[in-house]
Amino acid sequence: MIPINPPSPETPPSETIVDRVRANAKAHPEKVAMVCEGVRLTWGEFDARINRAANLLLGIGLQKGDNIAVLSPNSIPFAVLFMGILRAGGCVTPLSSMASPEATRKMLEDCGAKAIFLAEQHLGLVSDFITELPLRRYAIDFVHPDFEDFEAALADAPETDPMIPIEMSDAFNLIYSSGTTGTPKGILHNHWMRAAQMDRVSPNGYDDNARTLLSTPLYSNTTIVSFLPTLFGGSTVYLMPKFDARGYLEIVERERITHTMLVPVQYKRIMDVPDFDSFDLSSMRVKFSTSAPLRADVKRDVLARFPGKLIEYYGLTEGGGVSVLVADENPGKLHTVGKPAPGNEIRLIDAEGNEVPKGAVGEICGRGPTMMAGYFGRDDLTAEYIWRDAEGRVFFRSGDMGSFDEDGFLVLSDRKKDMIISGGLNIYANDLELVLLDDPDVTDAAVIGVPSEAWGETPLGLVVLRDGAARKAEDILESANGKLGKSQRLSSVEVRDHLPRSTIGKILKKDLRAPYWEKERERT
Repeated sequence: MIPINPPSPETPPSETIVDRVRANAKAHPEKVAMVCEGVRLTWGEFDARINRAANLLLGIGLQKGDNIAVLSPNSIPFAVLFMGILRAGGCVTPLSSMASPEATRKMLEDCGAKAIFLAEQHLGLVSDFITELPLRRYAIDFVHPDFEDFEAALADAPETDPMIPIEMSDAFNLIYSSGTTGTPKGILHNHWMRAAQMDRVSPNGYDDNARTLLSTPLYSNTTIVSFLPTLFGGSTVYLMPKFDARGYLEIVERERITHTMLVPVQYKRIMDVPDFDSFDLSSMRVKFSTSAPLRADVKRDVLARFPGKLIEYYGLTEGGGVSVLVADENPGKLHTVGKPAPGNEIRLIDAEGNEVPKGAVGEICGRGPTMMAGYFGRDDLTAEYIWRDAEGRVFFRSGDMGSFDEDGFLVLSDRKKDMIISGGLNIYANDLELVLLDDPDVTDAAVIGVPSEAWGETPLGLVVLRDGAARKAEDILESANGKLGKSQRLSSVEVRDHLPRSTIGKILKKDLRAPYWEKERERT
C-alpha cells in the first residue's frame, strides 16, 4: 500500500480499543453497556458475548486481517459482532443497506469476506447470489436453509477470551463509500487510526457516565465516531434501529441521554416536531453533527431550544483534515464549519494543484492524525486521492470546495463534482440552495446541473414545499432569481414530494441528475 505517514498526535495512542473495552468490562461488569429497543446488556454480558463471537469466527478459520461482513440495522447483535470481529483479529466490514444487490455482490467479492452476518430485512439484497459466493452465511434474526443460525452458533462458542494480540497496524474496519450502483471504494482504517480518534473521549465527556443515543446506521463512519468513544470511555450506548423524530425525543427524555450524534436532516425533523418544547431534554450535554453541512438557521434553532453544547465536525470517512465548530461558543460563525482541529492542517488548491490566495475558493485538502491506510486493494485510487505539499507530505483531497474567512473559519462552497459549469463559469450549487431554502415556503432543496444547448449545463432547482403552500414553482423561481447574480440564475424550478437521501441524510444528487443526462444521451 502507498505509505500515508499521518502526523502523530501530541499524545500518541498506546492502547487499542479492543484492550480498553476488555478492561472496561472487568472494571464494571454490572454497569449497562448497551441498550436497544428495551433490551439492556451489562458490560459483563456484553464482554461474554464478544468473546463468543470472536471464538465463533476463530472456529471457522478466521485469520488475522480477514474481512467479516455485516448487513443489518442497528442492534445489539450488530454491536456484539462489531467488537467480536475485532477481538478475533478480523476486520469489520459493515455493508450499506442503500446499495443495490449488484453493488452488494461486488463489495462482497471485492473484500473477499470470510463470512457474512445478515438481518432478515436485508435478505432481498443478497438472495439472488449469496449461495454462489465462497463465504459462511449466518442469519442474525431469522431461519433460512441457506444460513446458519447466529444465536445458536454463538451459544455453542466458548465464552473464554481468546486473547488474540492486536497491533496498531492491524486492519480495524473496511467501510465502502456510499454508492447505490457500481462498486464503491473500500476505505481501510487500522487500529492506530481509530485509537488516535480516542483523544476526544475525555474532552467530550464520553468517560463520564455518558449515555449516547445513536440513530444513524452502524455501517456509517458518522455513527462509529460516537459509538467507539462511548465504549472506550466505559459508558452506555443506546441504539435506534430506525430513526423517527418523536421516538428519538421520547428516548432522550426517558433515558436521560447525555450525548448524541445526528446528521442535519435529523436535526431539522427533530426541531420540527410540533410539541418539541414539551419534552424534557435537560440531560443532554453534547450534541454532534456531521456528514453534511448543518444550515445556519437550524443551528440557531438548536442553540435556542435544544439544551447542551452543539459541536459540528467537518471531515471525511477517509480521514485527513478535520475542522470543528463549537456552535454555542461561536454564534457569529454558524455559516462555517469551524477551524482545523488541533494537529490538523487544511490547504486549499486550484485545479492545477496550486494553493489559492487567502480568501479564495479552492478544493479542500487535509492532513491529520486520523487518516485511512488507503483504498482497499486500490493503490491507483489512493494515489489519485493524494495531494502533496512542497515538503512531500501527504494530504487527502476532499472533493469539497471552500474558503477561509478573515478569522480562519472554513466556509464550504460545494462538492467539486456538484459544481455546475455553465457557459464557462463556475456555479456553486450550495449558494443557490441557500437562497431557495431562505424561501418560507421551501422545506428542502437541491440544485443540480442539467444539459443546456446554449450553456453546456444549467442549474435546475428541485424543491419540496411546506404543507399548505399556495405558491407554484414559477413563483419560487422568480423569487430566487431576484436574489441571485445574473450568472447564477436558475433555469427552472421543479416541485417534488421529497428528495432522495442516503441513510445518513445526504441528498443523492447523482440519482437526481441521472434522468436528465440519460435523456440527453438518448437525444444525441
